Amino acid sequence: MVSHSTHRQRGIALITVMLVVALVAIVATEMSGRLMLQMQRSANIQMNQQAFWYAMGAEAFAKRVIIQAQEENEKVTHREQNWAQGYQNFPVDFGEISGEIKDLHACLNLNALREEGNETPKNGNVKKAPAKAALEELIVNLNIEGVGQFEAEYMSDSLSDWLDSNDGIASAGGAEDNDYAAKEHPYLTANHYLANVNELRLVEHFSVPVINELKAHVCVIPQSNIHKININTLDAEHPQLLQSLLGIDAQKAADILAARDDKGFETIDEFFNLPEVTSVNFTDDQKQQFVVDSEYFKLVANTRFSDSYFSLNTTLKVVSNNEVAVLSRTIGRFNE
Repeated sequence: MVSHSTHRQRGIALITVMLVVALVAIVATEMSGRLMLQMQRSANIQMNQQAFWYAMGAEAFAKRVIIQAQEENEKVTHREQNWAQGYQNFPVDFGEISGEIKDLHACLNLNALREEGNETPKNGNVKKAPAKAALEELIVNLNIEGVGQFEAEYMSDSLSDWLDSNDGIASAGGAEDNDYAAKEHPYLTANHYLANVNELRLVEHFSVPVINELKAHVCVIPQSNIHKININTLDAEHPQLLQSLLGIDAQKAADILAARDDKGFETIDEFFNLPEVTSVNFTDDQKQQFVVDSEYFKLVANTRFSDSYFSLNTTLKVVSNNEVAVLSRTIGRFNE
């Protein structure tokens, strides 16, 4: 006959076994969950790495295409060359590579306003730098509501002060450290080159509508205040930049761009000898803004591998006919 204490001991043993089994099940579930998480994390890293290398492949391809154009004609850059095919999409294993190459001489380099300042001739009249004058005209010509010549001058003045290396206000519309430090959320001027067009949001007097309208016409060349516009690669659909550079009306600018040959001009003299151009009197400063070749380009690439995505913006510079250097890389999608 089994005693009551024996039954009790067996019950305790059974409960103990059940607790151990439950504990083991919990531990096993936790280990399995962590293993699955680690496996998924490793898979994500591998997919992200593959998307990254697809982007690096796009960059290498862009460099090769630009070098090919330089080898064909090192003195002329135009929109019929292979680099200027617009936005392209290439299918690859388990994903795709898409993007385009842009000529940074087909837009107004905002960094060109750095340290250009105003030159004072012997007669005492102030001579405005071409890039600054062009930016003011461009802002006006974009016909943004509430923005006129006065507002445009204040914007260009404040951008010049943002870029220059001193802390002195160049003109009435300028802004330096004291102006920014007095804001609700204070900060200081960069006193250096812009890295991205979106940095205009920090500059005094620039509004979001103005910045959004400017993005189709302006760009940033890293660490360079070069101001050279390639007449061969200017977008015919956006004549406002040429209009602003030459101080002419929109229809005249559109006519000049429409008169270009498919492969542009072999020399800058060919451009200024166009009947549409010779009818207008230009200053030497206006003429010196233009070139027919380019050395700075920008690659905008987006890649996908399985469920992983990668975006890359690379600024490229032609060093020689067989070498293209990477000046900067930006990861992430930027509407510039």
